Amino acid sequence: MPLPALLAVPPSLHFHAERARAGLPVNDWSQERLQAFERACVGSDFVSEQAQRDPDSLLALAAEGLLERSLAQGELRDELVARLADCADEEALARALRRFRNRHQLRIIWRDLNRFCDLRETCRDLSDMADACIDLAYHWLYPQLCAQHGTPMGRRSGLPQHMVILGMGKLGAHELNLSSDIDLIFGYPEGGETEGVKRTLDNQEFFTRLGQKLIRALDAITVDGFVFRTDMRLRPYGSSGALVLSFNALEQYYQDQGRDWERYAMIKARVVGGDQQAGRELLEMLRPFVYRRYLDFSAIEALRSMKQLIQQEVRRKGMAANIKLGAGGIREVEFIAQAFQLIHGGRDLSLQQRALLGVLETLAGQGYMPPAAVEELRDGYCFLRYLEHALQAIGDRQTQMLPDDDHERERVAFAMGFADWAALCERLEYWRGRIDWHFRQVIADPDEEEGDDELTPGSDWLPLWEEALGDEAACRQLEEAGFADPAAAWKRLHDLRHGPQVRAMQRLGRERLDAFVPRLLAQAAEQENPDLVLERVLPLVERVARRSAYLVLLSENPGALQRLMQLCAASPWIAEQIARFPLLLDELLNEGRLYSPPLAPELAAELQERLMRIPEDDLEQQMEALRHFKLAHGLRVAASEIVGSLPLMKVSDYLTWLAEAILAQVLALAWRQTTEKYGAPRRADGSSCDPDFIIVGYGKVGGIELGHGSDLDLVFIHDGDPNAETDGTKAIDGAQFFTRLGQRIIHLLTTQTTSGALYEVDMRLRPSGASGLLVSSLGAFQRYQENEAWTWEHQALVRARVLVGCPRVAAAFEQVRAGVLGRPRDLTALRQEVSEMRAKMRDNLGSRETAAGTAANAFEPGQPFDLKQDAGGIVDIEFMVQYAALAWSHQHPQLLRYTDNIRILDGLGEAGLLPPQDVTLLQEAYKAFRAVAHRQALQKQPGKVDAAQLQVERHEVLRIWRELGLQ
Repeated sequence: MPLPALLAVPPSLHFHAERARAGLPVNDWSQERLQAFERACVGSDFVSEQAQRDPDSLLALAAEGLLERSLAQGELRDELVARLADCADEEALARALRRFRNRHQLRIIWRDLNRFCDLRETCRDLSDMADACIDLAYHWLYPQLCAQHGTPMGRRSGLPQHMVILGMGKLGAHELNLSSDIDLIFGYPEGGETEGVKRTLDNQEFFTRLGQKLIRALDAITVDGFVFRTDMRLRPYGSSGALVLSFNALEQYYQDQGRDWERYAMIKARVVGGDQQAGRELLEMLRPFVYRRYLDFSAIEALRSMKQLIQQEVRRKGMAANIKLGAGGIREVEFIAQAFQLIHGGRDLSLQQRALLGVLETLAGQGYMPPAAVEELRDGYCFLRYLEHALQAIGDRQTQMLPDDDHERERVAFAMGFADWAALCERLEYWRGRIDWHFRQVIADPDEEEGDDELTPGSDWLPLWEEALGDEAACRQLEEAGFADPAAAWKRLHDLRHGPQVRAMQRLGRERLDAFVPRLLAQAAEQENPDLVLERVLPLVERVARRSAYLVLLSENPGALQRLMQLCAASPWIAEQIARFPLLLDELLNEGRLYSPPLAPELAAELQERLMRIPEDDLEQQMEALRHFKLAHGLRVAASEIVGSLPLMKVSDYLTWLAEAILAQVLALAWRQTTEKYGAPRRADGSSCDPDFIIVGYGKVGGIELGHGSDLDLVFIHDGDPNAETDGTKAIDGAQFFTRLGQRIIHLLTTQTTSGALYEVDMRLRPSGASGLLVSSLGAFQRYQENEAWTWEHQALVRARVLVGCPRVAAAFEQVRAGVLGRPRDLTALRQEVSEMRAKMRDNLGSRETAAGTAANAFEPGQPFDLKQDAGGIVDIEFMVQYAALAWSHQHPQLLRYTDNIRILDGLGEAGLLPPQDVTLLQEAYKAFRAVAHRQALQKQPGKVDAAQLQVERHEVLRIWRELGLQ
């Protein structure tokens, strides 16, 4: 953080430096070092006193160059290891630890006050010093206690047990300040007894004694001072709880009794001493307590309550000048960051980090907060932390209170680089004001606008919801609010209130529901069709009633509730999606992101980044992440279509890009899992190969025309040696390997999890259909297409393209496709075969009432028109395009460049094979049919409309059909 240049030492402050220099042989120091010494002494009595008390330590630091340079990783620990090597007893241990701490505390304060390092380095050095002291003191004490009482052994595992020391708060986050307490929690893996002595101890008793010795080694004040003030009150049950607990007891406590503030504290928990591997297992065990898998807006309530308690304490103790706890203080920045972590961290693993500055960067990078707001929070936080260090450096005391004494104020202003106290206070008030403003945007109750004495939104509806009005009065209120059928609306509310889901709710959840429903009614009354809103939103409310954190989400975010109502009113498909998968409510929080889905490269990068944060062996979480990604982006596309920010063609583009991004990751996952089990397949030359495998898309995905809820027509092709065995210990031949790879892909795509399936997959377009091999070799695919495939299969090949996979195999596939489609054909026979296939489809799939649009009544109002299957509809256009590609691509190979109908039609026009006006007519008709089909899908209606619609388009399609000689 940029700060004003440090000022020259005012004459009134020189005495601190002069006192420290008395008798100190520093004549050979450079002028720059002498000035740094003066600034450090002015800013810190600790430095001046240590310089007088132990001048050799200061001179050694200077001689070693440690006052000017940063420490290498591990350097602090290595030094302490050497110092403790000769400790013969606990008294020697305590002395060595304190002298080590005093030496480096002086160095750290010197560098901080002179701005030879930034805030991160100061906090890191302090935290590394604490880590070294805690862990090395523990490892010194452990064998001493084992010699006396035996080695603690696990009853279940039979293995020696070590304690795990968790660092909480600022220590856990590597953010210790210059005079910070350290908050610790002690645990051990499993119960049992010590072995190797006559009088054994229970493991808990052993580790309790060890913990007590460790605390004394760190916390006790001796002639050499202390190492770190140690606070154990964050452990289960606080001061009244056992000093150390087994992992099972810790898990049980947090699962059954863990409170919101303990979740908040556990975000920063880190293993700082003892058994590192067991500590990682403990933190993984406790992760579900900290991070919920759903959006947890109840965290806002908890943080708000904690802040209110802090504010009460601040007022009671007159602590407004406290830069940590007062308004706009350090704690408010921490609360902002941790609110987002607790709400979203269960699903967004990038938020599962400890360091506050890192979390702030993620909030900006992931779009949770505007970058400008994050920059203000970061700069304000750094200013406050520097000021905190200036306050604490003076006397090595843990304080965040601004001084009353004028002399101390002058010293703090000087240490901060300001000309006087007034200038410092002006800057301080600016930053506290900005932090408090941002805090209120995130944490403050949306119902509590400053100076606003109005009732809570929706309070007028509370008596109705609580059934205090009676049926007639309730219906009257609903009617006056604009409900067209108040009796039906009242019945829906009554049924919800008395339904089994609501009756089974716990007290807290019921309170949240009672607070939410009046808000819902108030906002519904403002919608154009409140009856429809209520009809579609109440099933969602019932669905999430027992997971009431979702109700808190909507209560905390009126904008999200507004968007929910608008989208549900516009589309029952969206309403059903959100009711089935309430995690989609997250997408409603950010209006800009909701209506601006990313482009293909951003989609692929975002998904890859999400999956990279998940352990490779956590298949369940990988599958959930894929499904949530698909649901979330599918909703964003549908919402953008509804509000008109995405035209039809772009909707299909986005849905196709989404499928391709998912398929790329599914192939990568399937390949990794299959090769881990069987090894990689070998090529004919004996070398192991990367995926010589492609996924080919047919139909809508091949033609870049996916709609909402479309399935995927896929064909799997490999170009490996089917006979060569894989290189793993459990070797199988290449043909088996690629078959199992294909099976794995289908499993990943179609398995039903709590978030549904990714896609329905249709493999019937592979060679020989359902009776053919699941995965074909490229050679077999070519032979089948050239010698056995029906004309309708070549029609399907017109819309086939490689979606993901090996570029070399993809290029070879394109050559096969071009060769098959580009060969000369008998046009009379081709027209006959295409017409016969189309007739079969109409007979089997078209509207029976109008003989698939061919009967005399096909255009009469009131008759159905199947947009896809009836004569003059979508499939007729697709068949004409496919016929044209098969008929003329041997003369015009550019017709095979694209797989979507619109661009193939462009090619037909450019080649002069269709009149320009007919090309335009077919393109516009195709887009019109598909636009209506999309709207029908979003309304959960079948793909049929009244025959009176789209008559002009249908007549023109049929005219061109006949002119091409098709029947």
